[in-house]
Amino acid sequence: MPDIVVMFFLLGVVAGVLKSDLSIPKAAYDTLSLLLMLTIGLKGGMGLHGNLTLALVPELLLVMSLGALIPLILFPLLRKLVRLSLADSASICAHYGSVSAGTFAVALAYAETNNLITGPEVTLYLVLLELPAIMVGLALFRRFDQSGDIAHSKISLLHETLTNRGVVLLAGGVIIGYLYGPMHGAPVTDLFTGAFKAVLALFLLEMGLTAAETLRPIPKQHWRLLVFACAAPSILAGFGMVAGSILGLPLGTTLVLASLTASASYIAAPAAIRAAIPQADIGLAMLASLGFTFPFNVLIGIPLYHQILLALS
Repeated sequence: MPDIVVMFFLLGVVAGVLKSDLSIPKAAYDTLSLLLMLTIGLKGGMGLHGNLTLALVPELLLVMSLGALIPLILFPLLRKLVRLSLADSASICAHYGSVSAGTFAVALAYAETNNLITGPEVTLYLVLLELPAIMVGLALFRRFDQSGDIAHSKISLLHETLTNRGVVLLAGGVIIGYLYGPMHGAPVTDLFTGAFKAVLALFLLEMGLTAAETLRPIPKQHWRLLVFACAAPSILAGFGMVAGSILGLPLGTTLVLASLTASASYIAAPAAIRAAIPQADIGLAMLASLGFTFPFNVLIGIPLYHQILLALS
């Protein structure tokens, strides 16, 4: 049986396909996403409490380099094989170099359910993968664009990316959790961490409804992109597995990293790319990341990556 939180995603998909009137109010969804981001940050910060050392620096630098490397590899493939425009190629390589907080939350819950050891630094992976990917995607567009029409400067894009609510809540949660630890912060943090799976389940219910919406109807003219969205996760997960092997990370940490490199952003990257590359079709990126890649990772990918890691260990 899949993790119970995954069943809520399936419920949302089924409800969406059946065109049910089930919906999550936008205010409720915003609250759920805020709670999810803050809780993930707090969990990571509390884990880092007393464990933050210089030995983590090589690990974090390698993870950051993956955020830059993946878009560089994907960009020519999207241009030549998937046959996307320059703007859409830059957009989608940024989305796939960036990460999905929802996938991260599911991978973390999966690791906890299966009693896998995860390092407290995994929360930092979210920001370390997100920022370089968005910057590289924009740099690639700027490098090959002939129109010179770039909406944002590097400084303004950096500001927009760093002040994105997800980044602020994740980073803020890490700092608060690190400062107070699991003991001194317990009166507040226990409430968040105790409700983590319940919040995640409701969040995934909404993600299921949204995924169903992006697939109705399936745009057959973009079949190359849809094939890419289904095939990319299993290939990109290999980057995380190799990095985990090089660093000698615990199985749970490697699984989370592989799940992140296999994922695609549908929150931070769309907001940043929409503002910076107005020529890009954000709908295509959402179709690929949320309509195909996210369901694949949640339903098939994460357990698959676990089994591959077990076979390799």
